[in-house]
Amino acid sequence: EVQLVESGGGLVQPGGSLRVSCAGSGFPFSSSNMNWFRQAPGKEREFVASISWNGIRIGYSDSVKDRFTISRDNAKRTVYLQMNSLKPEDTAVYYCNVVKFWGQGTQVTVSS
Repeated sequence: EVQLVESGGGLVQPGGSLRVSCAGSGFPFSSSNMNWFRQAPGKEREFVASISWNGIRIGYSDSVKDRFTISRDNAKRTVYLQMNSLKPEDTAVYYCNVVKFWGQGTQVTVSS
């Protein structure tokens, strides 16, 4: 059974930083491309970042480029999203994704 478990969300002030993690099991993590998506209240789920199985190919949405960094540790079967210079518009539930599978999400709230 494929499982994706996100963690690390929370409340942070504008301009602050946060790192969310996603631990994967039940699939060949080290050969799988991984993605982060987010969904804000009343909005559709949107792509945030992706990383290839070997960490060489990385992509970001324009809205987070130069502020967020995706990385992975295949030995720990974990993918990370480091979020810096956070803005209120980054407030959303952040989801980990591999092919058609999704985690339960972790809430990130950016507010003073």
